[in-house]
Amino acid sequence: MSVPPGHFMALSAILFSIGVLGVLLRRNVIIVLMSVELMLNAVNLTWIAAGRALGDIDSHIFVFFSLTVAAAEVAVGLALVVAIYRSLGRTDVDDISMLNG
Repeated sequence: MSVPPGHFMALSAILFSIGVLGVLLRRNVIIVLMSVELMLNAVNLTWIAAGRALGDIDSHIFVFFSLTVAAAEVAVGLALVVAIYRSLGRTDVDDISMLNG
């Protein structure tokens, strides 16, 4: 018994929506970064489901590169969060605009 690709697409849409809500509604930078990662993983799930349904291996290659970019994004994002925390003592999204001066 195989799970239809539509179920994977629906799960991906739900995960992506949760990620968008996390980016729009949260103020903590770490939660925002986790929400961005959730959105990237939802897109990866869509690529894998579409590739499986179409019998195409290219989608797996796209997912591999997307995971590589996501890992680099996490490393840079966490370095920025640590720098902001050392400078301001908190990690709210609204406080980042104070670093312009």
